[in-house]
Amino acid sequence: MNLASWLDHKLPEVAKSLGEINAHYFLQENTIGFNGKESIYQILELLRAALFPEMYDEEPNDLSRVNITIGNRLREASVELSKIMEKVLEYQCRKKNCGNCDFKKIALDTTMDLLDHLPEIREILQTDIEAAYSGDPAAKFTEEIILSYPSIEALTIYRIAHFLYEKGIPLIPRIMTESAHQKTGIDINPGAKIGKYFFIDHGTGVVIGETAFIGEHVKLYQGVTLGAKSFPLDECGNPIKDIKRHPDIEDYVVIYAGATILGGDTLIGHHSVIGGNVWLTHSVPPHSTVYNSQPSPTIKRKINFP
Repeated sequence: MNLASWLDHKLPEVAKSLGEINAHYFLQENTIGFNGKESIYQILELLRAALFPEMYDEEPNDLSRVNITIGNRLREASVELSKIMEKVLEYQCRKKNCGNCDFKKIALDTTMDLLDHLPEIREILQTDIEAAYSGDPAAKFTEEIILSYPSIEALTIYRIAHFLYEKGIPLIPRIMTESAHQKTGIDINPGAKIGKYFFIDHGTGVVIGETAFIGEHVKLYQGVTLGAKSFPLDECGNPIKDIKRHPDIEDYVVIYAGATILGGDTLIGHHSVIGGNVWLTHSVPPHSTVYNSQPSPTIKRKINFP
C-alpha cells in the first residue's frame, strides 16, 4: 500500500481514534487551546512593554507620548486577558462542578486589579534591577540589565503571574512562567513568594518550587534548586497537593551555583552563605556558611612507560 492509498483508507480511522481519546480526557469546548496560549504570550509582551516602554520603543518619546503608548498597550492586553481569564474560570468551574459563577465579572475585576497594581509591580522590579546592578561587577548600565539579563525577564513575568496566582486564577499564571522557563532556563513556579531586591546571576537551571519563600536581598547563582524533599501520599498513593514542600530563604542569603536545598521544613537563616554544589535537607541558623569539604590534596606521580 502506498502513502496516498494509506492516507485515503487508514488516516480517517487514526483521526477518529485521536479525537475520541481527546474527547474522553478533555472538555474541548472549554479549554483555551494553543491559540489561547499564544495570546497569553502576546499579553505578556504588551504588559512588559508597558512596564518598560523606553526599552520597547524604537525612538525616544516625550512623557505625554509615552503615556499614550502605555495606555494603548494596557488597553489591548486587558481586553485579551479578561477574555482568556473568563474561559479558564469557566473551565475550572465545570471540572469542579462548583455551580453558578459569574466568570465575566471575576475576570474583569481581576484584570482591573492587575492593572491597578502594575505600578507597584514596576517599583518592585526596579529593586530587582538595582540588585542585579550592584551584585554583578560586569553590569555597566541598568539598560543592559533590562535588555539582556535573563533574571529580569523571568522575574518580570513571574511577578505578573504571581499576582494572578494569588487571585486564584487557574492555568494562566503557569503558562506565563513556563514561557519564561522556555526563554531563560529559569523555572519559577508562580506560587513561590519572592521579596524585593532579588537577583539570579546567570540564571540557567534555577528551579524555585511552588511553596518556596524567599526574603529580600537574596542572590542565587545558576543551577540552584529550591525543591521538595519528598511527596507525602494520600490513601490512594497519589501526592498530596497544597501542602508546604519547598524551603524558606530568609533575607541577605547567597546561594552559589549548583546548590540543592530541599524540604518544606528547611529554613536558611538570614545572612547565610550556601556554597556551590551543596546538598541541603535541614535548616541552618542565621549567619551560617555551608560548603562541601575539600578533598585532601593528592600526590601526582610521573609514571615512565617502558
